[in-house]
Amino acid sequence: MKLVHTLKDLRQHLDAYRHPAVVPTMGNLHAGHLALVRQAKPLGDITVATIFVNRLQFAPHEDFDTYPRTLEADCAQLEAAGCDLVFAPGEADLYPQPQTFRVQAPAALADILEGHFRPGFFGGVCTVVMKLLSCTQARTALFGKKDYQQLMVLRNMVQQFAMPVEIVGGETQRAADGLALSSRNGYLSATERAQAVQLSQTLRSLAEALRTGANHYAELESQAMQSLTEKGWKPDYVVARRRADLQPAQPGDALVVLAAARLGTTRLIDNLEV
Repeated sequence: MKLVHTLKDLRQHLDAYRHPAVVPTMGNLHAGHLALVRQAKPLGDITVATIFVNRLQFAPHEDFDTYPRTLEADCAQLEAAGCDLVFAPGEADLYPQPQTFRVQAPAALADILEGHFRPGFFGGVCTVVMKLLSCTQARTALFGKKDYQQLMVLRNMVQQFAMPVEIVGGETQRAADGLALSSRNGYLSATERAQAVQLSQTLRSLAEALRTGANHYAELESQAMQSLTEKGWKPDYVVARRRADLQPAQPGDALVVLAAARLGTTRLIDNLEV
């Protein structure tokens, strides 16, 4: 496996390949990222992972400065998973000039749910992903379904810009107790980690109610929020939405249930398709 930091070295190494399959990450990798790498292997003629903690998607009060940087351990895991090339630029490599050109996602999709509670988040995500896809000349790019709204935003971005990239979703990887794997799980104390499974349990209960035909969505969402609050969480949202566009659900829609909640100082997200 090759590790490169500069755009010049990246392009020199990729010059012989026609169909890179790329897994963009912010590092601090877990089994979910590695599953995406393994999923990428048969989808291109070289498998590339990018590692870059993107300042543009962090609000001033968020954890950009403390987000774990674990490049050596990440590279060891990526090599074991079969990755061929890692592109790990510094900020000066990826943003040699201030990034004044930005990609603005449409408000109907990007200013709801995560975008409501993290204003500007999806603009930062879209800008860095477009740049990384351009740098790597990706023909396939893989993202986890745990970030369900992000996956939808990026698929729409690639479609509307007619980019020659297929966006592929990878199934959410979970711990044995059902907690969705996330780099931020490392922030949880031992006690919080034992409690954290309550988020996926709440979503499973909501999804099961919907599968049995319940369609009083606002009441079900309110009950789920209250259940988490009573257990010591601070939920931002627990909702049932239409899979096609994440708009409010109507009877007969294919649904996804999504949640974001803070346990202690750690904010976790999860979702389940119904």
